[in-house]
Amino acid sequence: MRLLADTAGNVLPMVAVASLVGVALVGGGVDISRAYKAENRMQAACDSAALAGRKAVTTNGFDSEAEETANSYFATNFDETAQEVEDVVFTASSEDNGQTVLGHATAKQDTALMRVFGFNEFNLEVDCFASMGVGNSDVVMVLDSTGSMAGGRIASLRTAMKNFYDTLDDASSGTTARIRYGFVPFSQSVNVGHLLDPNWIVDEYDYASRRPDYDLQVTDVFDHWGDPVYSTDTSTENNGSSSWEKYSNTKYSKKQCKNALPDDTDWEDYGDPYIEESSEESGGQYFEIVAEIQPQRRMAYDCRKDKGKRYIYVRYEYRDLITTTTGTSDAVYTQQEVEVFDRWVYDQVTHDTSIYKTFQSANALVGGQGSGNSLTKSGEPVSVSSLWGGCIIERATVPEANFSYNSVMGMSPSDALDLNIDLIPDPADPDTQWAPMWPEVSYRRWNDSSSYTTDATFEGSSVASDSACPSKSQLLAEMDEAAFDAYADALDPQGYTYLDIGMIWGGRLSSPTGPFSANVAEVPDNGAEVARHLIFMTDGDMHNRNDRPTAYGVERNEHRVTANGSSDQESRHTKRFSAVCSAIKAKGIRIWVIAFAGTTLSSNPHLVSCASDNSAFQANDANQLNEAFQEIAKQVGELRIIQ
Repeated sequence: MRLLADTAGNVLPMVAVASLVGVALVGGGVDISRAYKAENRMQAACDSAALAGRKAVTTNGFDSEAEETANSYFATNFDETAQEVEDVVFTASSEDNGQTVLGHATAKQDTALMRVFGFNEFNLEVDCFASMGVGNSDVVMVLDSTGSMAGGRIASLRTAMKNFYDTLDDASSGTTARIRYGFVPFSQSVNVGHLLDPNWIVDEYDYASRRPDYDLQVTDVFDHWGDPVYSTDTSTENNGSSSWEKYSNTKYSKKQCKNALPDDTDWEDYGDPYIEESSEESGGQYFEIVAEIQPQRRMAYDCRKDKGKRYIYVRYEYRDLITTTTGTSDAVYTQQEVEVFDRWVYDQVTHDTSIYKTFQSANALVGGQGSGNSLTKSGEPVSVSSLWGGCIIERATVPEANFSYNSVMGMSPSDALDLNIDLIPDPADPDTQWAPMWPEVSYRRWNDSSSYTTDATFEGSSVASDSACPSKSQLLAEMDEAAFDAYADALDPQGYTYLDIGMIWGGRLSSPTGPFSANVAEVPDNGAEVARHLIFMTDGDMHNRNDRPTAYGVERNEHRVTANGSSDQESRHTKRFSAVCSAIKAKGIRIWVIAFAGTTLSSNPHLVSCASDNSAFQANDANQLNEAFQEIAKQVGELRIIQ
């Protein structure tokens, strides 16, 4: 009984039991922590793999290459040894041909302490999904449409553009997102005339052109016609006859018939007379002619055989009796001083653009293209009729060597109005307005030594045939696939490479505070924010010509960019390009740059600096061009984890 009542040793079993509970708690915590850590790491690896797989999706859908990319990302981001797991299995798949990529990963992890309680392993399992979603996006494509893009390059661009559209169209399918596209094909100018209010275009402009030069000469000038002297003349004009008919049924011998022929064959008036009047000028004389015409007829007889016998036949003959009275006047001349065309002068000439800018046929006194280009008197002045193609000459600028932009000071120099993408033209200030590029009146000029000159000269050459105007630009608009594809297929490569004019107008069509703000800032139906993107694609370095009509006139003569018409031309255009890139990015517009085929980012640092962060691509062939457009599409489309 004393033993039963003695409690001094009861703590030992209690400690033993408590120890087991402690081991279970601590061991469970350790093992669960290990499992939780491994599962978190596996989830992160799954997410990155799904994203990478979705990002690798091309127009081929979720193919083996995209699947391999997903598998590789998972393997790289999940080290089973470090996570103390085994039997790791990862699978990537897609049920909608790549629009959404699904990932599923499983693994086993042995327990470290819980196995003493018969719990030997954890089964880990995670799922992940990556999809392309899209919000409201405005995409302005500024596309190199110069001559070097002809052939295979323009075909590659069209394909890449269409695939870009398909990617964003798939991403926005079934959503309320608004996606709009704008376009600025560029070469040595841009075709934006149809986008402009006519009040934004000047009514007259000084073109590098030509004008007729006249000599003042004393010459005999016609004054009037002298008094007429009249003369009268009579003539006849035969008008045919009726058919022969028997005069009687009397039969005659040959001799008898001739003796019996009637002799009433005189002409007699038949019908009313009428008057015909005319006039003509010839050999310094003027003739007024009045002809009174009296129709006449007479009977005519003849002996004719019929069945071996002779009979008398009769018919009517007709004629006009014409009495012509002519009044002849001699020209009377006086001596006068008159301007007589001598030759063409090649100079800056003001032409009226008020009709031409409205896309109506307009005349200009420049003579036929290519005529009268020497010191001869050939090529008389005539008005040439032409229609505007839509390309423009930029507004007022300055021929400076350096340009820059910052958000505080704005554009420097400030009087380079061509680089101000927000300035709305003032109809009362021609410096703020644009002018139509008018090839038919444009002429380059040189001196007697065949060197270009800015001076008025009698030597020159038409440059209309050397002008280039790309396809029409388009303001931001929602487009179905057929309309988008039709625009891409209509791109017409020609001309030389002016990167700055393309970027300037890409900025104008993208700016929510510029001339096209009503279009750009239009609020989408869903009321959400709009992401703005500008994709700039070029296949060439800056390549300017100073002897062609361009957005800056005929630079060899006009010096709107250079100091002397030639020096540092491409460098100065490049500085303009870089400055306007900065102005566009300051508005929160993301600039993407693609250097294609004929140009490289490494040799054109201004292209790299123009692009927003991580937004410049080198595309050496058609496949890489398509990949660049697809990469941009995916980022415009906001690739993301959806679960």
